Amino acid sequence: LAVLAATLSTAAAEIYFKEQFNDESWKKTWTESSKWKPKAEMGKWEHTAGEWYGDKEDKGIKTSEDARFYGLSAALTKEFKHDGKPLVLQYSVKHEQDLDCGGAYIKLMPGGKKFDAASFGGDTEYAVMFGPDICGSSNKKTHVILRSHEKSDNLLIKKEVPTESDDLTHVYTLVVSPDNTFEVFVDNKSVRAGKLEEEFDFLEPKEIKDPDASKPEDWVDEAKIPDPEDKKPEGYDDIPKEIADPDASKPDDWDDEDDGEWEAPMIDNPEFKGEWKPTMIDNPDYKGKWVHPMVPNPKYKYDDEMFKVCKDGCTHIGFELWQVKTGTLFDDIIVTDSLEEAQAFAKETYEKKKDGEKEMYDKIQEEKRAEEEANMPDDMDMGGMGDMDMDDMDMDDMDGMYDEF
Repeated sequence: LAVLAATLSTAAAEIYFKEQFNDESWKKTWTESSKWKPKAEMGKWEHTAGEWYGDKEDKGIKTSEDARFYGLSAALTKEFKHDGKPLVLQYSVKHEQDLDCGGAYIKLMPGGKKFDAASFGGDTEYAVMFGPDICGSSNKKTHVILRSHEKSDNLLIKKEVPTESDDLTHVYTLVVSPDNTFEVFVDNKSVRAGKLEEEFDFLEPKEIKDPDASKPEDWVDEAKIPDPEDKKPEGYDDIPKEIADPDASKPDDWDDEDDGEWEAPMIDNPEFKGEWKPTMIDNPDYKGKWVHPMVPNPKYKYDDEMFKVCKDGCTHIGFELWQVKTGTLFDDIIVTDSLEEAQAFAKETYEKKKDGEKEMYDKIQEEKRAEEEANMPDDMDMGGMGDMDMDDMDMDDMDGMYDEF
């Protein structure tokens, strides 16, 4: 029954977009952003299986020029509108270049017939921005940014989602559900799930500081006060910071006529205690830290439609990227309303090729290591000492060598 239920669920799923890039027909589906940036700043997309793969015929699209912008978009096969089903966005990413700084995220956008594919870029309105973004060793995350129609703003997830940064293919899946929850999967494993109102700023806070309240003028919030009974000792300020060194004596060769009158060097005075300050004691009038009272926020209201990031309908999908070091390959994109459908697609694509890809990758890396070892010198030259027998060296040889240093 469980198998039957899963089969029926997958069969009932709607697929709004699917792309595997396995033949040249992808060029008819996708449009490059020719008006976003000057042509010299735009990078070229390469249609390839990459440097390592599970199947050489299983191709994707890859960024191919360093320090370039990349813009590419396509119309969905069918407009996505929220009808009580989840929004599921999934695609695969492979960084072959040891990525140091660059985005690899995908965007889902509204626009319909008015969508300007040639001008698609960083300023184009979007409903979802999802996927890896890496810059440096400390900034590695999976972007999850969702559109709030109530606030007319794009909302970043509050707590960063981890990302993969190795050289192999990984599948990223985002699910936004009608019960106002979301979930992120990497390689079909859940890495983050939660409520939209808790992980994003969709709603105004339930409570705010009472605008009519303020700290009373007589409120005492000093926990400690100077001890009124503590008095500065007599003569305290007369103690010098430095004194003449009592153990110093005038050198025997000191000549008062030539060198002047001898004075002992000064040293820190062990009796000097610094500026006098009274001892601090507990303040008997201390009332504790004043806490601003909270009141219900009149602007707060729960939004049953937070999940409707595509409230006006999503019609296009695309990549809008900047990469310093190029070489990221994208593949196997799907937009659907069924997590089961997306996971089944991942099994048909990612699961089938990942082992072969890893095997080829390991072989390439091993060949690189062997080549590097083969190109290394047999021994360290040490300035001509590499072939010298230490037993043949006498002490004169050693002395001469040390003299050189």
